[in-house]
Amino acid sequence: MKKLYLVRHGQTLFNELHMTQGWCDSPLTELGRKQAKEAGKSLRNVDFSAVYTSTSERTSDTDKPYTRLKALKEMYFGLYEGQREFTQPRNWFVDNTDAFVPYGGESVQEMAERFENCVRAIMKKEEGENILIVSHGCTIGTFLDRFAPDTMQLIRNQHGIPNCGIAVFEYESETENFVLENLVDPLRWGHKDDDVVKL
Repeated sequence: MKKLYLVRHGQTLFNELHMTQGWCDSPLTELGRKQAKEAGKSLRNVDFSAVYTSTSERTSDTDKPYTRLKALKEMYFGLYEGQREFTQPRNWFVDNTDAFVPYGGESVQEMAERFENCVRAIMKKEEGENILIVSHGCTIGTFLDRFAPDTMQLIRNQHGIPNCGIAVFEYESETENFVLENLVDPLRWGHKDDDVVKL
């Protein structure tokens, strides 16, 4: 059975400064580079047949060959890009999903659909068993919300998906369904020699 590995990028300067970072970009911090190394250690024994990243620089800081796709980018926040996070509308991810549309941004639904459609196209196209996609907190969050809503609620209660968090899904080709198998925070939980860390 095919497996999909969704990984969030490491901490960036904008993450550290609590600035809204969608399509705008900033470099990985020292912690972000450490997180990426730990994620790499957790996945080092997985043989990936294909690696995809968004076109944002913060997702493509890897030594593996990869394909960059715009549809894997973070949500676009319009005029809120680069602004302090505290200026964002309250609870926009859950209760106010069109909040950024009047400011030239995307709705949560628009972002979720483009991301899911891209992931599905990748899984149909690739013939190998293990596919790695490096993307962003909101994109991966909506994917988890769609296919593992109870888990996503727990994550939301713990301040969201950690930088370099790894979500592992089994992909059922016949039904085109995704089943969450594991969720990993490499920097917090470390890594094993034989497999992805189990929480």
